[in-house]
Amino acid sequence: MKGVGFSLFLFILLIIVSLSSISALSTSGSTRHSTKFILGDENLGPLKNDFTQVALAPAPGTDAPVGTLVLAANRTNRPDILQHFHIYRGGWDIANLHYWASVGFTGAAGFILALLWFILFGLALMIHLCCGWGINIKGEGSNHSQRICLTLLLLFTFAAASGCVILSVGQDKFHGEAVHTLHYVVNQSDYTVKTLRNVTDYLSLAKTINVTQMLLPSDIMDDIDNLNRELNTAADTLSEKTDENAAKIRKVFNAVRLALIVISAVMLLLALIGLILSILGHQHAILIFVISGWLLVATTFILCGVFMILNNAISDTCMAMGEWVENPQAESALSNILPCVDQRTTNKTLFQSKQVVTNIASVVNTFIYNTADANPTQGSTNYYNQSGPAMPPLCYPFDSQFRERQCTAQEVSSANASSVWKKYECEVSEHGICTTIGMVTPEIYIELEAAVIASYALEHYTPPLLSLQNCNFVRDTFKEITSSYCPPLNHYLKIINAGLSLISVGVLLCLVLWILYANRPRREEVFVKQSLAKKIKKKFNKNCNNNTNLSVPNAPNEV
Repeated sequence: MKGVGFSLFLFILLIIVSLSSISALSTSGSTRHSTKFILGDENLGPLKNDFTQVALAPAPGTDAPVGTLVLAANRTNRPDILQHFHIYRGGWDIANLHYWASVGFTGAAGFILALLWFILFGLALMIHLCCGWGINIKGEGSNHSQRICLTLLLLFTFAAASGCVILSVGQDKFHGEAVHTLHYVVNQSDYTVKTLRNVTDYLSLAKTINVTQMLLPSDIMDDIDNLNRELNTAADTLSEKTDENAAKIRKVFNAVRLALIVISAVMLLLALIGLILSILGHQHAILIFVISGWLLVATTFILCGVFMILNNAISDTCMAMGEWVENPQAESALSNILPCVDQRTTNKTLFQSKQVVTNIASVVNTFIYNTADANPTQGSTNYYNQSGPAMPPLCYPFDSQFRERQCTAQEVSSANASSVWKKYECEVSEHGICTTIGMVTPEIYIELEAAVIASYALEHYTPPLLSLQNCNFVRDTFKEITSSYCPPLNHYLKIINAGLSLISVGVLLCLVLWILYANRPRREEVFVKQSLAKKIKKKFNKNCNNNTNLSVPNAPNEV
């Protein structure tokens, strides 16, 4: 049970971890606390996932604070073992021990059946072995009873075999769907890591911008260095933890799959061999299989309970995700573990990315206004014989408050600046002087092109960062999981439970019929006795006919 429960915990954990890079994208100067549920005492580098805490009074009749969204409230109202079987009302919360106690109660039926079966059948088997008490099919109508017993034995063996087939198919489908879901979550994590890596790469590229010896300000370069260190630490930690948790989950899923395959194979062999031995009447050999079946049936009942717990826990999680998607800004159990921040929180990464884009535009436009379009006189520092129509400046994509703005007709955006400025490139002599009409030399054009590429790249990766900050990325991921992955997982878990139940009941009834049918009177024994009696009688009659003086009264005694 621990292994399966741990696999579910890790599965949810990996979903959280795969999205936890969002915490690397948010900082604030307000009073905060660090959420360390996923990574223990580790955080995603210096940028921590912080949440402003609000003191809330507990609500009457619930385990959640006032104003808190109780996730999967209707599904999770179950008896809590740790609270003397009082109803748990705290909703879905994987960090709450009482939630797991209430989920564990859903498997109580399987555990109780396993205990009752183990004790009662064990006592009956002990009485049968020690006291010789049993039920035999003898007397009148025994042939009819034997036929009924054999028919039932074949029927229950077929039921057990069908359960083994259903279990095999169900576990294979469940394992495939679970691995598919795991791949999706890992891909989402990889997407987040790739986004962070791209931002750091293009921030580093922005540091190398040099348009006629004009560079970004030194304070901006220092900020880029600090931000890159933080983002690289966040990306490295996220990638490492995702790989580690994914490997653990695969091991648990593989172990569960192996256990179910072994159970289905052993139970199938047990049912078939037990049937053959009972038909052949090997009473001593069948006893070994009865004892083995007794223990294995108890095991399958326990597995039924475990998978009922797993089924309910996954259903709770899927419902909780669906409800959170509808109310992402509400305080809930997910608020303390999901790496989302309030939209009002200023994000350091987004702010500095916009700041770098604005500074790149300033560097480029300073060159265009002061050098390319300035028409310097021959002999001046900025002169390289530029001529022709004025170059359009680069558009500032953000205003002074770093809000998006529309480019004017006289400006060019970073998306098409390279193609537009290509028309203003001149041909140069050996000394770097323009020999044709144009406002920039090929060398300067390459420098301007590198600048707008870095600017465009940072603008292009701003929306993904924003979607991480405001939880749109998390919402889309949860929506995909609840719609595409949760239904088949629950369906295949039900198939596994159906197979385990069919195996348990089928083998359970087979055990009783094995003992009953193996103790029946064998027809071959009766046939041998009757043949022997006929031979003796025939011999006696022959002797009587050949020897009339034979003493007849002694013949019956000989017989």
